[in-house]
Amino acid sequence: MEFLENFVSIMLYTLWIMVMISFFVIVIRIIMDVFRDRDLSGWGKAGWLILIALVPVLGSVIYLLARGTGMARRDVAAAQAIREAQVDYTKGLIEEAGGAAGQIRAAKELLDAGAITAAEYEALKAKALS
Repeated sequence: MEFLENFVSIMLYTLWIMVMISFFVIVIRIIMDVFRDRDLSGWGKAGWLILIALVPVLGSVIYLLARGTGMARRDVAAAQAIREAQVDYTKGLIEEAGGAAGQIRAAKELLDAGAITAAEYEALKAKALS
């Protein structure tokens, strides 16, 4: 029986630690959201931070109920901005590498600059297309 009691107490202790870690993560996310919100005034930010500092559990619940929808919208907007930046970066890499079109464009720039002749340009163009 003692083994079972020890096992249950260990499991409850582990559960308690996980609940505390989850709570700290939520409080940190709320604090980040308070600073990220451009519509909230300085006094509003100070008020929310004081409320969360003085009464963390109640302040967090009130914040999530009152401003949770806006928090979700800001998260989605940030994720979309990151996605767009990744797409732009990838497009830039593709244009840099360019494949056949990039090689032909580079050869045309060399031709326009006078670094190569028209015959050399045609040879480079044929090589890129093959």
